[in-house]
Amino acid sequence: MSNTIEDSAVLPVRLHPPAPSQRVIQDGVAALADAELLAIILGTGGGGAPLATLVAGLLEDHGGVGGLLRIGIGELSQHRGIGPAKAVRLAAAVELGRRAVQAASQEPSAQLPDQNAVVAWARPRLAALDHEELWVLVLDGRNGLRAARRVAQGGIHGLQVGVRDVLRVALREAASAIILVHNHPSGDPAPSPEDVTFTKAVVDGAATVGTPLLDHVVIARQRSSSMLELGLLPPESRR
Repeated sequence: MSNTIEDSAVLPVRLHPPAPSQRVIQDGVAALADAELLAIILGTGGGGAPLATLVAGLLEDHGGVGGLLRIGIGELSQHRGIGPAKAVRLAAAVELGRRAVQAASQEPSAQLPDQNAVVAWARPRLAALDHEELWVLVLDGRNGLRAARRVAQGGIHGLQVGVRDVLRVALREAASAIILVHNHPSGDPAPSPEDVTFTKAVVDGAATVGTPLLDHVVIARQRSSSMLELGLLPPESRR
């Protein structure tokens, strides 16, 4: 039997790419693609599908990682190969990410001098929700974020909230000024007539207690609007 150098040289060398967990160690977690991060969380395949197929199908069915924010454990567990245990693990990871974004945005160093800064704060938390939420952003005298409080949560068609709910937060947190932020799950950030009426009532109430309302920003998935920029707030609200 011949076993020459030439014979050995033609044998293919199969190199397997490193597993996602190995890449985290080598390159850092930020270097991984969405599918790789999801593969680390799920750990194994299921339902007869390998892990890579399971991850690809999950992302495709729900429109990428952003879609994972909008589905609950029940829907996740119905996906082929997921099941209750993986659904709980994935939902916990998504919620942890949301809380990390919220905590970072509420650090004392956060500054909200204009609409763009408010949108940057609000979009990660509100844009992907399938229900409306109204938040009061409490500012200090230098437009620093002192506190962020959710004052109402409703269904896809709106929420119930009163002016007192907003003013109560402003007074409790000793706000120098406040900003309102809420989302439109419909995808259209244009303020509704009800939004405008409520905002004007808050402007009047906030002026009475000496805590001006600087803006009311509406967040949608791709766009946003500012009632101040739209001319729906009095000129004295301009910072």
